[in-house]
Order: sequence, then structure tokens, then C-alpha cells
Amino acid sequence: MPVDSTVSQIILALGGLGLFLYGMKLLGDGLELAAGAKLRKILEKITSNRWLGALVGIVVTAIIQSSTAVSVMVVGFVNASLMSLSQAMGVLMGATIGTTVTSLILSFNLSQYAPVFIFIGAFMVVLSKKNNTKYAGQIIAGFGILFFGMTTMSSNLKPLAESDVFKQLISSISNPFLGILFGIAFAALIQSSSAGVGILQALGAAGALMLGDSVFMIYGIHIGACVTAVISSIGATKDAKRTALSYVLFTLFGTAIFTVITLLTPFTSLVQTMFPKNVSLQISFVHIISTVVATIVLLPCVNLITKISCLIIPGGKDEEEKEACRLKFIDQRLLKTPPIAVNQVTKEINRMSVLSNKNFKMSMEALLNKDDKIITKVSENEEVIDYLNHSITSFLVQINGLPLEDHDLLKIGSYYHIVSDIERIGDHAENICEIASRIIENNEAFSEKAIEEIKDLSALVESVITDSFDLFFERSDDPLLLERISNNEQDIDDKTEQYKDNHIERLSKGECNAMIGTLFMELLTNLERIADHSTNIAFSLSPQRV
Repeated sequence: MPVDSTVSQIILALGGLGLFLYGMKLLGDGLELAAGAKLRKILEKITSNRWLGALVGIVVTAIIQSSTAVSVMVVGFVNASLMSLSQAMGVLMGATIGTTVTSLILSFNLSQYAPVFIFIGAFMVVLSKKNNTKYAGQIIAGFGILFFGMTTMSSNLKPLAESDVFKQLISSISNPFLGILFGIAFAALIQSSSAGVGILQALGAAGALMLGDSVFMIYGIHIGACVTAVISSIGATKDAKRTALSYVLFTLFGTAIFTVITLLTPFTSLVQTMFPKNVSLQISFVHIISTVVATIVLLPCVNLITKISCLIIPGGKDEEEKEACRLKFIDQRLLKTPPIAVNQVTKEINRMSVLSNKNFKMSMEALLNKDDKIITKVSENEEVIDYLNHSITSFLVQINGLPLEDHDLLKIGSYYHIVSDIERIGDHAENICEIASRIIENNEAFSEKAIEEIKDLSALVESVITDSFDLFFERSDDPLLLERISNNEQDIDDKTEQYKDNHIERLSKGECNAMIGTLFMELLTNLERIADHSTNIAFSLSPQRV
């Protein structure tokens, strides 16, 4: 064969590989974005039942076609305390099965339809203005590019089958140890078991690779796919690190089981007999059966695997739980799955709202009971609120740059203002504590009438806060609740003016002194502004009804 022709085929094969990898990413990203809402609902169904967890892992990975993305997501969930170690292991084991769907699809020859898929998908992406339609187009185009790349790669790899150098390389890699080692390095490099197996299938379709040469590489690819999860656990909590380690142990045990089976039984020959003319399907079958059997065998041993990981990474959660100023529900790893990231940032904002509401109640308790111990606790909570405000806002900026569904974009736009309003409620609660401190230090006291007015206004403000958060997090489509909030906020404005007038009258009668009078006025202003910020939260999402 002429040198120019060989170089040309190598270039085309590399181009096909690039298209194949890009098509797989395009397909996976599109599926993930299109299935965003479904992913949330599926992941929320996870329970302590490991079999149900495995089923969830299968379904989610089958939807987004990336066990790597699922493993990173799960590590993030464990790091955010949303999933236990045993729950995570069930999902990860199921994920290894879900990702085999790609290899099964690739084993069928659909290359003749690839250009049609690319045309339809590109047409939808370019002309549609709706994100959901664009995501559907991305899926279709990704599917077409995937097959087009695989066909290009396979057709230009055929000369390798006749190359003596390539035959020697494949012969050496067919050694169990070297084959597994090569598979690990290969999958770690491209960070995808689906892509790794897909490339082996392309070589098989080109006649450059037989099942006997690739079986141990398949097992190695299973291990190499864990590398991304291990990398994502760096800097995470101990449980997140244990999750990544448990995932590695699971794949190591599974690989050991099938390595023994392959060496001691005619497993490879049996598969070749079942699918005699389709090497690509043979590779897919080994990929599928090895992950399914390993999961069935090892799923009952989840507790043992997690215990081993706890022995390797010892220590408890004490040092982690002491750190109040840390994010509990959001994690940088979740940015790989934008729909999940939006859902989790909502939970983090909810946590922030609970703290600010708690601080308001405690500040009023400190004021009315003259309890300086409560003031200290409010100050500690305020530090956490300020930290959450900064961290959530930073996270929102990052999410805003990701491809999102239309209703999620509306949410993120509102969240910037909501986080700020929640933080301001916390600030005003701290202001009330400062008023309480001055009263305690100077041994002052409000008049009985003033205390009645404070309690009355405080109860209305607390009602507005509670209803606003309830409307935002639970009942965004409740017009009656929105009307009640609006009416109560107006009552607060009216009573604030009335109580200021009453106070001026008490001052003129000498029923209270100038200092306590100034503090009373400051208190009314803070209460009114807390109600204003709470009302802003209530109306933030109601017009969009997202």
C-alpha cells in the first residue's frame, strides 16, 4: 500500500475517532438536559434498599448514557450528605449495567442512516428557539455523528488487520495482565467506559481485533472508568472518598471474578459460537454479561465492601460536622449535571431560609426576655448565613453559564434576588439583637403598651416570613396564600405607622425616655423591612409559576 494512502487512512481513522467521541458526548449531554426533571424525580426515589438503588442507577445511566457522569454525581451527593455510602454503592453498581446500552446499540449496523440523523438533529438545533427542542435535536445529531464516526473509523482501520506490527501489539495485549492494564489506561485517558468499549467494537468491525484479543481489555476498561470518580473525590468528605474507593473495589472484584471465569472456562469460545459473524456484538455481550453478573454477585456484599473502604479510609464525621460554614447540598461536581444542580441549590437556599427565620425568632426572644446567651447564638448563625449567601451566589453564577431548561433559567434568575432577601432578613435579625444588647447593657425596659405592640407586630412579621417561605418552596401556585401575605404586609405597614404615632404620644406624656424611644423606633423599622424582604421572596416566583 502506498505511503500516502496509509497516511490518509490514519488521518481519516483519527477523524472518525474524534467524531465518535464527540457524538457520544453530544448524545449524552442532550439526553441529560432533556431528562432533567425526570432525573430529579428518579434520584429522589432512592431508599436504603440496595436493589432499588441499583435499579435507579441502571435507569439514570441508561437515560444519560454515562456511568462516569453518574459516578461523579453520586460522589457529589455523598459529599453533600444527600446519600449514604451504602445507597451510593447500589446506584453505582446499577450504573455499570446502564452504560452497557450504548455498546448494544453500536453492535447493530445503523451507519447508513447516520447522515439523516445528523441532518434532522442539526436542523432542529439551528432553527428552534426552544431549549427543549434544541436538546432533542442534539440527541438526534449526536446519535448520527456517533455512528458516522464509528463507520469512518472502522472502514479506515481495516488495513490494520494486515499489519504485522499491529498483530504483534494485539498479541501482547491479549495477555491477561497487559490487557487489563491497557484497558485501565485507555478508559482513564478518555474517561468513558462506553467510548472505550465502542472503540474496541470499531476495531472488531474492521476485522482488526477478535474477542479473544479484547476480552481482558474490556475488564480493564471497567476499572479505568472509576478514575474520574476517584479524581472527583479529591478534597471531598471522607464518605465521598469512601464512595469512590468502594466503586473501585467493586470493579476490581468484578474484574477478578471474570478474569478467573475467562481463564478457567470456555467463556470466550461460547460467546463466539453464539454470535459467530459479529465481533462487535461479541464484545458488547461480554461487556454486558460481565457487569450484570458482577452486580448480581456483589450487590449483597455492599456492606462488606463499604466496611473495607472504611478500614482503608478510617475516621468519623465529627470534624466535618463541626464545620457549620460549609455547603451541605451543593457541590462543584454537580455542575456536570445542570438539572440536578438547580434542584440542589434550591435545597441550599431552603437551608439558608430556615436559619434566617430561626434567627428572627431568637432575636425577638432575646429582646423580650433580655437573654444575652441567645444573642451569641444568633451571631453564630449569621456567620453561616453570610457564608451561604456568598457561596450560593457564586454557585448560581456558574450554573447560569450552563445549558438549562427554560423553567430552570427562570428559577436561577429569581434565585439571585431571593438569596439577597434572605440574607437581609438575617441582617435585620442581628440588628434586633444589637437593640436587645443595648437594652441589657443599660438596664432599660419597654413600657407594657410598647411590649404589646412589639408582640403584635412581631407575630404578623413571623406569619409573613413563614408564609413566604412556604409559598416559595412548597406552594408557588397558591393564589390565596399570596393574597394573605400581601394583606399581612399591608397591615404591618399600617401598624408600624400607628405604633410610631403611639410612641410619640407616650414620649410627650413622659411614659418612656428618649433612649428607649429611639430603640423602639429602630425596632419597628427592622420589623417592617423584614416583612418587605419576605414579601419580595413570596412574589419572586409567583408571576412565572415555575
